[in-house]
Order: sequence, then structure tokens, then C-alpha cells
Amino acid sequence: MAGRRAEYGSLYTHGFVRAAACAPVTTVADPEANAEAILALALRADADKAALAVFPELSVSGYAIDDLHMQDALLAGVESAVSAIVKASAKLFPVIVVGAPVRVDASLYNCAVVIHRGDILGIVPKTYLPNYREYYEKRWFASGLKAAVETIDYAGARTRFGTDLIFDAVDVDGFVIGVDVCEDMWSPAPPSTFAALAGATVLVNLSASNALIGKAEDRNVLADAHTRRTVSAYVYAGAGFG
Repeated sequence: MAGRRAEYGSLYTHGFVRAAACAPVTTVADPEANAEAILALALRADADKAALAVFPELSVSGYAIDDLHMQDALLAGVESAVSAIVKASAKLFPVIVVGAPVRVDASLYNCAVVIHRGDILGIVPKTYLPNYREYYEKRWFASGLKAAVETIDYAGARTRFGTDLIFDAVDVDGFVIGVDVCEDMWSPAPPSTFAALAGATVLVNLSASNALIGKAEDRNVLADAHTRRTVSAYVYAGAGFG
């Protein structure tokens, strides 16, 4: 009876999952330090039995590093740091979603890397790249819509790559993750909407959105609208607290 009571008391028995939106302190262009900060919060999420831990856009490299995105040393450091996160995830409970610049052939993509139990489940590139005011993403990144491959070798593994990926948990019924990145949420037709139509029940967005008066409220409204329109939960991880 004690075992049955414990099972009944678990939120996972009743069709819920616990999700963590994480905001680590980022060190600019220091992937090793950022991996350590990410894993420190992933360990906290693991202790709280969160099924999902979502980190900000480009959380492994840092967002505002400009042309350093195009340096081989930085990209190699990011891949090594992702490998360290993947290795550490083998003993952790949650699916971990981190942001990283990923080079595919001659192009660079702003990506969400989905990690679980020592494996990369897939990599989702950003679709809509902002190129206004302080944003210059088209200088460094290609849109995920232009990707001509479906699988890539990254961080020592062959993994799926694309904007049309969803991630279906085999041990939690109905837990299906869809992913998009920052500006994707602000577009008229967010990729997460199509993920929801394909069966995703939990949508996640990795962001490094700036802080402007009233913008936090706008983000809340957008996340709420996505949740209501798609009948899914929406988990938004920004690059700052609040």
C-alpha cells in the first residue's frame, strides 16, 4: 500500500510534468564556464524531479558575442561543452534543452540542443532571424528553413537536425516536446504551432530577449496565447531573471 500511495502522490501519475525554466549566469564566450553553470541548475532540476529543464538561447556560448560566433575556436569550445553536458546528463532525470551555435557544412545555425540521459535527441535550428535595431543575426546565422540535411554529426554523435522535430517521451504518457527559439515565438506562424499540430503537448522557447519597458508583459501575453491556441503548455526560458 505504501508503494501505491507514493505512486498516487506523484504528479506524473496524473498526467502532469514538472518543468524548469532556467536562467544561468552566462560568461561571455566561455563555453566551459557556461556548461558548468548549466549543469549546476540541471542538478537542481534533477533534485526537484523536473522532467524538463529549458535554458536560454545560445546559453552555451553567450548571446551577445558578435563576430566571435564565426571563430573556429569558439565553435569547437561550444561543441566540447555540449559533449560535457551530454555526458553529465546520463545520470540526470530531466530532458535538458540548451542553446548553442551549431555549424553544419558551410553554414552556422542558432540552435536548441535537446539532451536526455547521455544522448542528443535532436537539434532544432532557429527559423526566424531578427535583423533590426540591436539584432544582427543574419550576419552570422542561416535560417533553419534553409537547412538541406536531416541528420548531422555533432558532439560525437549522429543526431536529427531540423525545424520539424518533436520529442515523444516513452515513459510519460502524453509528454511530447516541441521546440522553437526566441524570435520564432514573435512570428505570425511560429514553428511551435506546427509542432502542436503534430502532437506536441509541451512547447519550449529558448530566448535571449532584451529588457524593455513593457516587454515582459508582452512575452507573458504571447506565451499565454500560444498555450490557449495550441492547447499546450508553453515554457519560456529567457536570459535574465523575472
